[in-house]
Amino acid sequence: MNTPRLPRRTLLAFGAGAFIAPAVARAQTASSTTPAVSAPFEVRPLWPGAAPGGEAVTVQEQVVLRNPNGDPNDTAFVHVRDPWIMLRRPARPNGAAILMIPGGGYQRVAVSKAGGAIDARLAEMGYTVFVMDYRLPGDGWAAGPAVALQDAQRAIRIVRSRAVELGFAPNRVAVAGFSAGGHVAGLLATRFVQDAYAPVDAIDRLPTRPDFAGLMFPVVTLTQPYAHGPSARALVGAAPTDAARDAWSIERHVPADMPPTFIASAADDRVVPVENSVMLWQALRAQNLPTELHVFEKGGHGLTDSGQPGPPAWEALLDTFLKRAH
Repeated sequence: MNTPRLPRRTLLAFGAGAFIAPAVARAQTASSTTPAVSAPFEVRPLWPGAAPGGEAVTVQEQVVLRNPNGDPNDTAFVHVRDPWIMLRRPARPNGAAILMIPGGGYQRVAVSKAGGAIDARLAEMGYTVFVMDYRLPGDGWAAGPAVALQDAQRAIRIVRSRAVELGFAPNRVAVAGFSAGGHVAGLLATRFVQDAYAPVDAIDRLPTRPDFAGLMFPVVTLTQPYAHGPSARALVGAAPTDAARDAWSIERHVPADMPPTFIASAADDRVVPVENSVMLWQALRAQNLPTELHVFEKGGHGLTDSGQPGPPAWEALLDTFLKRAH
């Protein structure tokens, strides 16, 4: 694999440390157009029955194209009622797994059952990759702001339940979150002491603490002036108290045993201010926890607009961090 060229950074490496395989999935747009989506991966529901706390949920789940004229596999799930987890197997497993949590501003989940470029590249590196869909806090679930955390805790338990079968170590399971999915991953990496839901089966006896965390251009704080507006409104409402903002700000609740954490963002991110990443890194550093922060000069929200050819540089940096942290 060619080593990706690194764009200039303003900060660099601040170190302190039974699945179902459907042949075809379909994406239904808001206008009822139904493009076919190839999905040659193993996909299963997160929950053995209905997801917990849905007695007051009346919304109907939709799958929409993120770009009506774009790739039919580039989908987003809205009003999620039946979250799922997808598996992509590597050709040459390296003994570790990554649970990917995509973003969408807590308004939708930008994910496809047909996989994507990031999970493909991580699998090429040898990781057994799981990608999850999750429920959203504005849809009436009893758990409110914690509903995505419920799904994330369930997902990482499912990942660990398959460690022996798939050939990775149950103590080498990372979570990788993106944008608002970075906030969900941050909750998973900080709130593992308390279960977010009542057990439903034997899988729920497994631990929920990730062994490593990777947060890319993440939503971290709900405090002003750096809160991401849509995520904050979805989690704590349009006129929240300071106490509510504090309660769901990741940097305010870092435990002494938070897993080693990799953070990557771009200084020119116009969606989620880069200060979110810096604030979390500072909170981790204050406790002398293993962490590494990369702030790229360019890259935008998504770290894809660097002007450099090849895959994003953060992927190789994350791989190096995970190997070193282990």
